[in-house]
Amino acid sequence: MKEEQQSLPKWILIVSGLFALLEIGVSFSICFSPESVLETVDFSAKGVDYLAYMWASRQFALGFIFAFATFKRSAPMLTIAYVFFLVMFIGDLLIGISQKENSLIISAVVMCIISSALIFAINRKK
Repeated sequence: MKEEQQSLPKWILIVSGLFALLEIGVSFSICFSPESVLETVDFSAKGVDYLAYMWASRQFALGFIFAFATFKRSAPMLTIAYVFFLVMFIGDLLIGISQKENSLIISAVVMCIISSALIFAINRKK
């Protein structure tokens, strides 16, 4: 292994693995039981299932990227994954603000903080 790959702390790998499992789990939930995730959406409307599957594929892709980067113990790959995570949750924050949905705002702020902290921790020079 490269020195960079060996230097990642175990807790970062554990957290990244948990995020990978979480994202893949959300993806399957959206695919197989979208009503449980999207309670306020009318799935009888035309095209809604298409949007749900698009969202599920985004979640699956992110979970796969986290899993692969964690397995490879790659700091650059994990950094990119967490930057994507950060951008995604900034978007969620803006949506929460525009929809005046406090739960989405709070969760997006928390996840932005977590993503930023992990980007910092991965790239911190010893």
